[in-house]
Amino acid sequence: MPELPEVEVVRRGLARWVRGRTITGVEVLDVRSIRRHLLGTEDFVGNLEQATVLDVVRRGKFLWMPLAMESADGISAPSEDALTRVALMAHLGMSGQLLMQDPDVPDEKHLKVRLRLSPSEGMPEQLRFVDQRIFGGLFIANLVPTLDDGPGGLGETPLPEIAAEAAHIARDPLDPYFSFEAFYRKIKSRKTGLKRALLDQSVISGIGNIYADEALWRARMHYARATDTLRRADAQRLVDSVKEVMDAALAAGGTSFDSLYVNVNGDSGYFSRSLNAYGRAGELCPRCESLGLRSSIKREQFMNRSSYTCPACQPRPRNGRW
Repeated sequence: MPELPEVEVVRRGLARWVRGRTITGVEVLDVRSIRRHLLGTEDFVGNLEQATVLDVVRRGKFLWMPLAMESADGISAPSEDALTRVALMAHLGMSGQLLMQDPDVPDEKHLKVRLRLSPSEGMPEQLRFVDQRIFGGLFIANLVPTLDDGPGGLGETPLPEIAAEAAHIARDPLDPYFSFEAFYRKIKSRKTGLKRALLDQSVISGIGNIYADEALWRARMHYARATDTLRRADAQRLVDSVKEVMDAALAAGGTSFDSLYVNVNGDSGYFSRSLNAYGRAGELCPRCESLGLRSSIKREQFMNRSSYTCPACQPRPRNGRW
């Protein structure tokens, strides 16, 4: 499942290629990929054709494109500082890909939705949604005001609006409006294990299994540590570790273990080559090895998934919670 860095890589690519362009045509090749749009194909297409993409915005792993329709006299509306009403929302699921391609590029085997865009010099003319496993999809979302009057998420033109389906989640650690104080209050109020809290999108968004393990490894904390025992300095170290991991993953283009995650150009990310804990069961802990110690990464079952820790530098707490 793509996590925050992978979705941010896609967001940045889309913002470069589609921002300010008009959707001139929509082709739905598999209605299962718009099943979240309950009003059906005709309404989905009607909301998109002749709409202009104002921006590409992300909060956590949620991605949406605010839309503006042309007015009756052909003048584009609204202006960038005005609130829009709807957005095209993309859920990548396990294998969803948003690819920018030209018409002469052959259709992918798992192409589900095609958007044709107004011509722009040197830019691909189509945005294609490809999804092998069909867990992802596209749908039209209503935009609502943010509760804190800040931008809805990370975008090129911040506006105080957010897709309704993303309004319930907390800000992510790469969001300029992310509040450490709000995070600390939430995590201290919960009586649960640290990793469970990191995966709770109402506490902090965008963190999945891979980056939770990597951040905990950097912070030298065990995933079962009780959140209500966390001191302010510990919480700050953890947030700093999350940001470091996310920034490193972004620089590498995200984490790819197979061909299912790619950016808008079809390229895979390379952060998997830099993982210190996740997926390295039985291998020496890089930090301990650098100190001349021989401690191996351990894999444990966690919430029907796996957690990877170093027993030496991430010891299990006696009063920990799962």
